[in-house]
Amino acid sequence: MPEINSNLPRDNNDGAMEPFFNYISSHILVVIEHLINISTTSIILYVNEYVPEIFTSIMTYESTISFTIDTICPWTYLAKQRLGIALNEYRASSPYAKKCTFSIKYYPYQLYPEASREGEDKFTWYKKLKYNDSDEKMKMYTTLMSAYGTGCGIDFKFGGTVANTLHAHRLIYWVQEEKGAEAAAKVVASLYRQYFEEERHPSSQETLLQACKDAGISDEEARRVVVEDESEALMDVKLAARESAGNGIDSVPHIVFEGRRRDLTLQGAKEVDEYVRLLETIAKEST
Repeated sequence: MPEINSNLPRDNNDGAMEPFFNYISSHILVVIEHLINISTTSIILYVNEYVPEIFTSIMTYESTISFTIDTICPWTYLAKQRLGIALNEYRASSPYAKKCTFSIKYYPYQLYPEASREGEDKFTWYKKLKYNDSDEKMKMYTTLMSAYGTGCGIDFKFGGTVANTLHAHRLIYWVQEEKGAEAAAKVVASLYRQYFEEERHPSSQETLLQACKDAGISDEEARRVVVEDESEALMDVKLAARESAGNGIDSVPHIVFEGRRRDLTLQGAKEVDEYVRLLETIAKEST
């Protein structure tokens, strides 16, 4: 190993550079400390802002309510309205409201698949099919349904046309798949209101276009689906209806509340309180 010659000449300015290096070093330390403080502050802000949201998202259970309907069924309209009231009560006052959320998905069922597309007089059809042409029984029915409707914001009327609902279901299916649950809910609400409160045909192009308008769907897109291409989602909705029947559903309303531990099913139109209790049960068991 070569020996180091300690007698080599030195730079006479070495001593003069020391204050400069000390100055630079001190400022570098200040910068590093500042960066550390910035990083710490950023982490704290991030934790405060996002971590609670992340944990809430992880801990929240999202339940799907599978609601099988036919848009000419008055009991299903009652069930839909009462369930809506129950959901509002749950979201406003339940201690589980932030831990368990509910969304509705609609499934098709046809009470009278053999009905013609053109249809026939609703009052006459109901009176003959349901009440053996009895004026007295039909009067009892209309009085009862009117009272039930008043209790949940429905102004039942009994004129108009009853007809095949396949294309109404086709529209609901398409909107639900393409536009989401909120738009689908608006379409369903419009279809029920038009049929039961405005005495309109349940699945005419005019009715379906109005439902699209009520859901905020553009005229151009609505006409394409409703008028120009009646095959849109047709096979899908027929398959979904067959699946409903295959699952043992033979009447509506049929509602399945999905839970983390178990699912709960209600058939028929129930009172608001019963829907609230069931929502609370699902939420309690799922959080």
